[in-house]
Amino acid sequence: MYFALVTLLLLILPVASIITENSLSPHTLGAVFLTGKWFIFWSIGVRLFVAGVRQIVEPRFTAEEIFAIRDPGSFAIVREVGFANLSMGVLGICSIVRVGWIVPAAVVGGLYYGLAGMGHLLRSEKNAKEYLALVSDFFIFLVLLGFVAKSLL
Repeated sequence: MYFALVTLLLLILPVASIITENSLSPHTLGAVFLTGKWFIFWSIGVRLFVAGVRQIVEPRFTAEEIFAIRDPGSFAIVREVGFANLSMGVLGICSIVRVGWIVPAAVVGGLYYGLAGMGHLLRSEKNAKEYLALVSDFFIFLVLLGFVAKSLL
């Protein structure tokens, strides 16, 4: 379920949204803008919002299934991360109606994904879920880095 959700929110839904909006209103918005808009909405907005809710309500999953930490004392820290993810998720979701929030959401979310990816990379023992997090974090980081670079030039 975790693999399907990550793939859906970080690749399939953003690409489908870009294709759908472009086909409904071709030539209205550029490919760079649509890429930023929809990757931010799905990968920062929905993905981090859902992750945040899950980390707040069920911190055991992140602690045990992603990081292989069996200590219930870690749950308080996971909840704190959940609050941050929920907050970034709200920013990403709101960017769909506040165009001026798209680049700031890309900077904040992209930086988060890049740093999280580095954190996963530096851990010596990784399970399949952490490898998926590592790859997907760097993928979204690169997409958002490209978007921010193109938007600010």
